[in-house]
Amino acid sequence: MLSRLSPVALAAIGTALLCVMDAVIKHLSITNSALAIALGRYVFGAAAAGAIWNAAGRPGITMEMVRAHALRAVLIATSAWCFFYALGQLELVEAITLGFVAPLLVPFAAWALLGEKPRVTNVAAGVIGFIGAVIAANGQPIEDQSPERIAGIAAALTASVTYALSIALLRQRADKDGAPVVGLMQTLLPMAIVAGPAIMLSPLPPLGDLPWFLVMGTLGATGWYLLIKAYARTEAQRLAPLEFTALIWASFFGYVLFSETPRPQVYAGAALIISACLFAAWEERRTRLAPAPQTTLGD
Repeated sequence: MLSRLSPVALAAIGTALLCVMDAVIKHLSITNSALAIALGRYVFGAAAAGAIWNAAGRPGITMEMVRAHALRAVLIATSAWCFFYALGQLELVEAITLGFVAPLLVPFAAWALLGEKPRVTNVAAGVIGFIGAVIAANGQPIEDQSPERIAGIAAALTASVTYALSIALLRQRADKDGAPVVGLMQTLLPMAIVAGPAIMLSPLPPLGDLPWFLVMGTLGATGWYLLIKAYARTEAQRLAPLEFTALIWASFFGYVLFSETPRPQVYAGAALIISACLFAAWEERRTRLAPAPQTTLGD
Protein backbone atom coordinates (compact mmCIF):
# COMPACT_ATOMS: atom_id res chain seq x y z
CA MET A 1 0.00 0.00 0.00
CA LEU A 2 2.81 2.43 0.89
CA SER A 3 4.34 1.89 -2.56
CA ARG A 4 1.24 3.48 -4.07
CA LEU A 5 1.67 6.70 -2.12
CA SER A 6 3.74 9.53 -3.53
CA PRO A 7 6.79 10.79 -1.60
CA VAL A 8 4.85 13.97 -0.83
CA ALA A 9 1.98 11.96 0.70
CA LEU A 10 4.40 9.82 2.71
CA ALA A 11 6.16 12.92 4.07
CA ALA A 12 2.87 14.65 4.92
CA ILE A 13 1.56 11.64 6.85
CA GLY A 14 4.91 11.15 8.57
CA THR A 15 4.99 14.79 9.66
CA ALA A 16 1.46 14.55 11.05
CA LEU A 17 2.32 11.42 13.06
CA LEU A 18 5.41 13.09 14.52
CA CYS A 19 3.29 16.08 15.57
CA VAL A 20 0.93 13.74 17.42
CA MET A 21 4.03 12.24 19.05
CA ASP A 22 5.12 15.73 20.17
CA ALA A 23 1.74 16.24 21.82
CA VAL A 24 2.13 12.91 23.65
CA ILE A 25 5.63 13.94 24.76
CA LYS A 26 4.33 17.25 26.14
CA HIS A 27 1.71 15.30 28.09
CA LEU A 28 4.37 12.95 29.47
CA SER A 29 6.62 15.88 30.45
CA ILE A 30 4.16 16.78 33.19
CA THR A 31 5.17 13.71 35.21
CA ASN A 32 8.49 12.62 33.66
CA SER A 33 11.94 14.10 33.02
CA ALA A 34 13.19 14.76 29.50
CA LEU A 35 15.82 12.01 29.89
CA ALA A 36 13.21 9.43 30.92
CA ILE A 37 11.00 10.44 28.00
CA ALA A 38 13.94 10.20 25.59
CA LEU A 39 14.78 6.70 26.81
CA GLY A 40 11.15 5.63 26.58
CA ARG A 41 10.94 7.12 23.10
CA TYR A 42 13.82 4.96 21.91
CA VAL A 43 12.97 1.79 23.85
CA PHE A 44 9.45 1.61 22.45
CA GLY A 45 10.58 3.15 19.17
CA ALA A 46 13.21 0.42 18.77
CA ALA A 47 10.54 -2.23 19.33
CA ALA A 48 8.37 -0.69 16.59
CA ALA A 49 11.34 -0.16 14.27
CA GLY A 50 12.39 -3.77 14.88
CA ALA A 51 8.95 -4.95 13.84
CA ILE A 52 9.21 -2.90 10.63
CA TRP A 53 12.73 -4.29 9.99
CA ASN A 54 11.46 -7.85 10.56
CA ALA A 55 8.48 -7.34 8.24
CA ALA A 56 10.87 -6.05 5.56
CA GLY A 57 12.68 -9.40 5.54
CA ARG A 58 15.44 -8.55 8.04
CA PRO A 59 17.78 -6.73 5.63
CA GLY A 60 21.45 -7.16 6.49
CA ILE A 61 23.22 -4.86 8.93
CA THR A 62 26.99 -4.53 8.73
CA MET A 63 29.56 -3.01 11.08
CA GLU A 64 30.15 -0.35 8.43
CA MET A 65 26.50 0.68 8.80
CA VAL A 66 26.77 0.76 12.58
CA ARG A 67 29.89 2.93 12.46
CA ALA A 68 28.31 5.23 9.87
CA HIS A 69 25.24 5.75 12.05
CA ALA A 70 27.16 6.21 15.33
CA LEU A 71 27.74 9.96 14.94
CA ARG A 72 24.18 10.46 13.77
CA ALA A 73 22.98 8.59 16.86
CA VAL A 74 24.79 11.05 19.15
CA LEU A 75 23.19 13.97 17.30
CA ILE A 76 19.74 12.36 17.39
CA ALA A 77 19.97 11.63 21.13
CA THR A 78 21.09 15.20 21.86
CA SER A 79 18.38 16.68 19.66
CA ALA A 80 15.68 14.52 21.27
CA TRP A 81 16.69 15.37 24.83
CA CYS A 82 16.85 19.10 24.08
CA PHE A 83 13.56 19.18 22.18
CA PHE A 84 11.72 17.08 24.77
CA TYR A 85 12.92 19.47 27.46
CA ALA A 86 11.74 22.42 25.35
CA LEU A 87 8.29 20.84 24.94
CA GLY A 88 7.95 20.76 28.71
CA GLN A 89 8.84 24.46 29.09
CA LEU A 90 7.19 26.09 26.05
CA GLU A 91 3.85 26.10 24.31
CA LEU A 92 3.61 23.28 21.78
CA VAL A 93 3.37 25.58 18.77
CA GLU A 94 6.22 27.79 20.05
CA ALA A 95 8.59 24.83 20.45
CA ILE A 96 7.74 23.50 17.00
CA THR A 97 8.08 26.97 15.44
CA LEU A 98 11.60 27.31 16.84
CA GLY A 99 12.28 23.87 15.41
CA PHE A 100 11.51 25.25 11.94
CA VAL A 101 14.95 26.86 12.02
CA ALA A 102 16.45 23.41 11.40
CA PRO A 103 15.82 23.25 7.60
CA LEU A 104 17.68 26.56 7.22
CA LEU A 105 20.67 25.06 8.99
CA VAL A 106 20.86 21.91 6.86
CA PRO A 107 23.04 23.54 4.13
CA PHE A 108 25.54 24.66 6.78
CA ALA A 109 25.42 21.22 8.39
CA ALA A 110 26.10 19.64 5.00
CA TRP A 111 29.02 22.08 4.60
CA ALA A 112 30.50 21.06 7.95
CA LEU A 113 29.99 17.31 7.54
CA LEU A 114 29.92 16.66 3.80
CA GLY A 115 31.91 19.54 2.34
CA GLU A 116 28.90 20.90 0.40
CA LYS A 117 29.39 24.68 0.29
CA PRO A 118 26.23 26.71 1.03
CA ARG A 119 25.09 29.30 -1.47
CA VAL A 120 24.82 32.97 -0.67
CA THR A 121 21.04 32.64 -0.74
CA ASN A 122 21.28 29.95 1.96
CA VAL A 123 23.10 32.45 4.17
CA ALA A 124 20.46 35.12 3.52
CA ALA A 125 17.66 32.64 4.25
CA GLY A 126 19.43 31.60 7.45
CA VAL A 127 19.67 35.20 8.66
CA ILE A 128 15.99 35.82 7.91
CA GLY A 129 15.04 32.60 9.67
CA PHE A 130 17.05 33.54 12.73
CA ILE A 131 15.24 36.90 12.88
CA GLY A 132 11.97 34.95 12.67
CA ALA A 133 13.05 32.79 15.60
CA VAL A 134 13.84 35.90 17.68
CA ILE A 135 10.40 37.33 16.89
CA ALA A 136 8.68 34.04 17.75
CA ALA A 137 10.44 33.90 21.12
CA ASN A 138 9.43 37.47 22.05
CA GLY A 139 6.17 38.99 23.18
CA GLN A 140 5.81 36.99 26.39
CA PRO A 141 4.92 39.21 29.40
CA ILE A 142 7.94 40.09 31.55
CA GLU A 143 6.48 38.28 34.56
CA ASP A 144 6.33 35.05 32.52
CA GLN A 145 9.99 35.23 31.41
CA SER A 146 11.14 32.51 33.80
CA PRO A 147 14.62 30.94 33.69
CA GLU A 148 12.92 27.68 32.70
CA ARG A 149 11.32 29.29 29.66
CA ILE A 150 14.62 30.87 28.56
CA ALA A 151 16.29 27.48 28.99
CA GLY A 152 13.49 25.95 26.92
CA ILE A 153 14.14 28.39 24.06
CA ALA A 154 17.87 27.63 24.19
CA ALA A 155 17.13 23.90 24.20
CA ALA A 156 14.78 24.21 21.19
CA LEU A 157 17.42 26.07 19.18
CA THR A 158 20.12 23.56 20.18
CA ALA A 159 17.81 20.78 19.06
CA SER A 160 17.46 22.54 15.68
CA VAL A 161 21.24 22.58 15.21
CA THR A 162 21.75 18.92 16.10
CA TYR A 163 18.69 17.90 14.07
CA ALA A 164 20.06 19.71 11.01
CA LEU A 165 23.36 17.88 11.39
CA SER A 166 21.54 14.54 11.64
CA ILE A 167 19.50 15.29 8.51
CA ALA A 168 22.67 16.09 6.58
CA LEU A 169 24.01 12.66 7.52
CA LEU A 170 20.66 11.05 6.68
CA ARG A 171 21.13 12.12 3.07
CA GLN A 172 24.18 9.87 2.92
CA ARG A 173 22.48 6.78 4.28
CA ALA A 174 18.73 6.84 3.44
CA ASP A 175 19.02 5.46 -0.09
CA LYS A 176 22.13 3.34 0.58
CA ASP A 177 20.90 1.46 3.67
CA GLY A 178 17.12 1.53 3.16
CA ALA A 179 14.37 2.78 5.44
CA PRO A 180 14.04 -0.34 7.69
CA VAL A 181 17.77 -0.35 8.55
CA VAL A 182 18.01 3.43 9.02
CA GLY A 183 14.90 3.38 11.22
CA LEU A 184 16.36 0.62 13.38
CA MET A 185 19.77 2.30 13.68
CA GLN A 186 18.28 5.66 14.65
CA THR A 187 16.40 4.09 17.56
CA LEU A 188 18.75 1.37 18.84
CA LEU A 189 21.93 3.46 18.90
CA PRO A 190 20.40 6.58 20.56
CA MET A 191 18.73 4.25 23.08
CA ALA A 192 22.16 2.90 24.04
CA ILE A 193 23.47 6.47 24.45
CA VAL A 194 20.56 7.73 26.55
CA ALA A 195 20.09 4.61 28.70
CA GLY A 196 22.92 5.20 31.18
CA PRO A 197 22.18 8.84 32.09
CA ALA A 198 18.42 8.20 32.17
CA ILE A 199 18.69 5.20 34.50
CA MET A 200 21.12 6.98 36.84
CA LEU A 201 19.49 10.42 36.93
CA SER A 202 15.76 9.93 36.33
CA PRO A 203 13.09 8.24 38.50
CA LEU A 204 11.01 5.46 36.99
CA PRO A 205 7.93 6.64 35.07
CA PRO A 206 4.53 6.13 36.73
CA LEU A 207 2.92 2.84 35.64
CA GLY A 208 -0.05 4.75 34.28
CA ASP A 209 2.22 6.49 31.78
CA LEU A 210 3.54 3.28 30.17
CA PRO A 211 0.74 3.06 27.54
CA TRP A 212 1.58 6.63 26.51
CA PHE A 213 5.24 5.66 26.14
CA LEU A 214 4.15 2.81 23.85
CA VAL A 215 2.04 5.20 21.77
CA MET A 216 4.93 7.68 21.61
CA GLY A 217 7.40 5.04 20.41
CA THR A 218 5.04 3.66 17.79
CA LEU A 219 4.23 7.11 16.43
CA GLY A 220 7.91 8.06 16.29
CA ALA A 221 9.04 4.86 14.53
CA THR A 222 6.18 4.95 12.02
CA GLY A 223 6.48 8.68 11.31
CA TRP A 224 10.23 8.46 10.72
CA TYR A 225 9.86 5.32 8.60
CA LEU A 226 7.51 7.20 6.28
CA LEU A 227 9.85 10.23 6.13
CA ILE A 228 12.87 8.04 5.36
CA LYS A 229 10.92 6.32 2.56
CA ALA A 230 9.97 9.73 1.18
CA TYR A 231 13.51 11.16 1.34
CA ALA A 232 14.88 8.06 -0.38
CA ARG A 233 12.50 8.51 -3.33
CA THR A 234 12.76 12.22 -4.12
CA GLU A 235 14.80 15.38 -3.55
CA ALA A 236 14.89 16.79 -0.04
CA GLN A 237 14.01 20.29 -1.30
CA ARG A 238 10.71 19.01 -2.64
CA LEU A 239 9.71 17.64 0.77
CA ALA A 240 11.09 20.36 3.04
CA PRO A 241 8.02 22.67 2.79
CA LEU A 242 5.80 19.87 4.11
CA GLU A 243 7.51 20.13 7.49
CA PHE A 244 5.70 23.42 7.99
CA THR A 245 2.31 21.68 8.10
CA ALA A 246 3.44 20.88 11.66
CA LEU A 247 2.41 24.44 12.59
CA ILE A 248 -1.22 23.57 11.82
CA TRP A 249 -1.11 20.38 13.86
CA ALA A 250 0.73 22.05 16.75
CA SER A 251 -1.79 24.89 16.91
CA PHE A 252 -4.67 22.41 16.92
CA PHE A 253 -3.27 20.03 19.55
CA GLY A 254 -1.95 22.88 21.70
CA TYR A 255 -5.37 24.51 21.81
CA VAL A 256 -7.48 21.35 22.20
CA LEU A 257 -5.27 19.35 24.57
CA PHE A 258 -3.38 22.00 26.54
CA SER A 259 -5.61 25.11 26.28
CA GLU A 260 -2.74 27.05 24.66
CA THR A 261 -3.45 30.17 22.64
CA PRO A 262 -0.18 31.19 20.94
CA ARG A 263 0.86 34.84 20.85
CA PRO A 264 0.72 36.69 17.51
CA GLN A 265 4.54 36.94 17.60
CA VAL A 266 4.77 33.15 17.31
CA TYR A 267 2.85 33.15 14.04
CA ALA A 268 4.70 36.23 12.77
CA GLY A 269 8.03 34.55 13.45
CA ALA A 270 6.78 31.31 11.92
CA ALA A 271 5.71 33.16 8.77
CA LEU A 272 9.18 34.68 8.44
CA ILE A 273 10.94 31.35 9.01
CA ILE A 274 8.67 29.52 6.57
CA SER A 275 9.12 32.26 3.95
CA ALA A 276 12.90 31.98 4.30
CA CYS A 277 12.79 28.20 3.92
CA LEU A 278 10.51 28.33 0.89
CA PHE A 279 12.72 30.99 -0.70
CA ALA A 280 15.81 28.85 -0.13
CA ALA A 281 14.07 25.81 -1.65
CA TRP A 282 12.85 27.82 -4.66
CA GLU A 283 16.28 29.36 -5.23
CA GLU A 284 17.92 25.95 -4.96
CA ARG A 285 15.62 24.58 -7.65
CA ARG A 286 16.10 27.64 -9.88
CA THR A 287 19.88 27.51 -9.70
CA ARG A 288 19.91 23.80 -10.47
CA LEU A 289 18.02 24.49 -13.68
CA ALA A 290 20.15 27.51 -14.57
CA PRO A 291 23.18 27.01 -16.86
CA ALA A 292 25.59 29.13 -14.77
CA PRO A 293 26.56 28.18 -11.19
CA GLN A 294 25.81 30.51 -8.31
CA THR A 295 28.49 31.89 -6.02
CA THR A 296 29.15 29.81 -2.90
CA LEU A 297 30.85 30.71 0.33
CA GLY A 298 34.61 30.37 0.08
CA ASP A 299 34.80 31.00 -3.69
